[in-house]
Formats: sequence, structure tokens, C-alpha cells
Amino acid sequence: MSLIAYYPAANSLVEAFKKTIGKLPKKFVSKSQRDFDDKLGECLWAYCTTKRTLTKATPFFLVYGCEAVFPLELQIPSV
Repeated sequence: MSLIAYYPAANSLVEAFKKTIGKLPKKFVSKSQRDFDDKLGECLWAYCTTKRTLTKATPFFLVYGCEAVFPLELQIPSV
């Protein structure tokens, strides 16, 4: 017997997340696909720092309460 309750609304959110995460590596990984594991960090960074239409905020902001600062911006401020 499963102890996890079935909740269709949450399951659809999980499926949407998996679909998005599945598409991201295609934009980052080279044609040889040998650098897949090296690019996962970049994929997750892109996902966490992209504004969502529904919330008008990034997942990073919703978790930490501030926008993410790219490491390069610490040395060279953006406009």
C-alpha cells in the first residue's frame, strides 16, 4: 500500500516541470551529447533564474526573497 496520496493538481505540476527540464538540455548540450552532465548545472540555473508567467517572479526569488546575481556581475556590474 502506498503512503503517498494521489493529488492530480500536484501531479500535473510535476509533469510540467519534468517536461520543461527535459527540454532544457537540448539547448545547452553539444551535438555529440558528451557534455550532458557538465551542462546540468547551467540548465538548472537557467530554470531558476527565468521569470514565470503565472507568478511574474523567478523560482530563485520565491525561495530566497532576492534576485540571483550572476558571478560575473560581482566583478563587472550590468547596466
